[in-house]
Amino acid sequence: MDLATLKAFKPAEFENAADGYRATGEMATAAKDTIDNRICAGIRNQLKGEAAEAALRALGELSKNFHYTQSECGLVSTALNGFAFDMAVAKRKLEAALEDAGASNCTVDANGAVTYPPGGKEQDGRVPAGGTVTGAAGGSGSPTAAALDRQAAAMHPNPNYGKASQYADRIAESLKEAADADAKWAPKLRALKADDDLVVSNADWVDTKADRDGVLRAADAYLDGIASPPKGGTPEQNAEWWSSLTPEQRADYLAVHPGALGALNGLPADIRDEGNRMVLAQTRATYQMELNAIPAEPTKFQPSLNASWPSGMTTAEWREWNSKYGEKRARLETAMKGMDQIQERFDRTGEKGLPEAYLLGFDLKGLGDGKVILANGNPDVADHVGVYVPGTHAGIESIGDGDDLGEFGKAEKLWDESNAMSPGKQVSTITWLDYNAPDNIPTEATQGKYADEGGPRLYDFLQGNRAAQESAVGSAAHNTAIGHSYGSTVVGVAAQSGSWQDSKTVDDFVFAGSPGVQADHAADLGAGADHVWAMGAPWDDQGVRQGGRLVGLGDNATIPTDSWFGGNIMTSDSGDHGGFWDEGSTSLLNQAAVITGNYQRVKLE
Repeated sequence: MDLATLKAFKPAEFENAADGYRATGEMATAAKDTIDNRICAGIRNQLKGEAAEAALRALGELSKNFHYTQSECGLVSTALNGFAFDMAVAKRKLEAALEDAGASNCTVDANGAVTYPPGGKEQDGRVPAGGTVTGAAGGSGSPTAAALDRQAAAMHPNPNYGKASQYADRIAESLKEAADADAKWAPKLRALKADDDLVVSNADWVDTKADRDGVLRAADAYLDGIASPPKGGTPEQNAEWWSSLTPEQRADYLAVHPGALGALNGLPADIRDEGNRMVLAQTRATYQMELNAIPAEPTKFQPSLNASWPSGMTTAEWREWNSKYGEKRARLETAMKGMDQIQERFDRTGEKGLPEAYLLGFDLKGLGDGKVILANGNPDVADHVGVYVPGTHAGIESIGDGDDLGEFGKAEKLWDESNAMSPGKQVSTITWLDYNAPDNIPTEATQGKYADEGGPRLYDFLQGNRAAQESAVGSAAHNTAIGHSYGSTVVGVAAQSGSWQDSKTVDDFVFAGSPGVQADHAADLGAGADHVWAMGAPWDDQGVRQGGRLVGLGDNATIPTDSWFGGNIMTSDSGDHGGFWDEGSTSLLNQAAVITGNYQRVKLE
């Protein structure tokens, strides 16, 4: 990096280029959303057959291209802003040094050497002559050398010598900073070049994680200028922080911290969705590549010596393979099943009018079975929002299917009925699985610790949901929390985690097959006893409810379907513990009536 190049450098040109990439990323986002939520949704809603399926597959691949473009353009934009920032710092230092040199009647040549004029007291009838000095980045290096430089400047007969030496060092330092910035950013920007094909492979998505890490490390000085979210902030504080950022700062923060924004309560649903979808795409690709790298499973059983069927004894090869890869493969396959089900929900958008999905939470690294929060429709702009919390056995591997409808399917049924019951209004239903649900009934579902951990998390989410609504449209929606089985215990703990009456976070509570909500009166939940609704079913559901009473999940052996609890007991025609969402059932219609505020349509016992 030479002096002329740094003097001529224009940071604004690179900032403008960054704006161009950001705009391209935004166009890619809009194109992806149009394909997924309008074109593909329209095809699913109106067309059937092989041609329609082929079109959906092709459009799905095109959507992946736009999603990948969105991610990479965001990183390129942030990298260009980071490079411009680093170079601007070096240029400002150079310009300050040149200005100071000129003010001292010094001149600077093309190589950065500084010529100083004659000056000082006459010696032998002559003023000490001027001269030229060259600088060194960081001065002369060691403290000893720097001390010798100061001593030489003090002893020099021309006082301009010392000034010129300082100017020369400052110029050299600025040129070194610029050269370092160029050397740092050149490989980072080259690494962001995509393959010259139209296929977004697993390797491409895995590479975006490396790209992000590289940009994040290199742009630390630039990113330090963007305010971080308040540490331990409330959802309201998070919403205020996001509103305080410029569009450019928001885009750059999303590009390098998608997972953090995706998990931040109080932020707009579309931002959380963008961040979590990026993390999902990268995680899914990473896990698939890890699965592909596992060697094929060898023959498990040895053949019988006297028959053609296996002997029942495992082979040495299989035992060795299983010890190395068995547990890992099972873990990866479980996670892949859950991620595939999330994608399948995206791919159902438009079927029978089902609205677009918003991935409001996704994390496989914590909370036992993984974290998934998914909304049908945008909760920020909805008139009615229902948040469904599943219970025992809920996990990412069964989030979309399994027994009954699967957890996504239950929220979809709630959306179907609520949407039909509230014409002209916007409805959003959310599957909330952001706690470590019990995996079995005897040893885990009988304990309150899972609800004690999950309840405050649910409280924060619901607070964030309301804060995002108020930021988006200026007022909150009608919000209902629905807890099934052990999920109702989580909702009960959440209801007592903060001052609900002051914040008015939730308007109604619905409990289905509840073993207890850690309260002995409906009025304790903060929404008012007349806004607490419960229902049960016979057979195994009766066992869950009475079992919860016995182990203390309800205070003073009280559960929500007890008349003395003080809430509304709804009629239920569920045949078992999981039948509350059967299509066309009274149980389902009752929940939809509460979600939409049509209380007169609720059938009570």
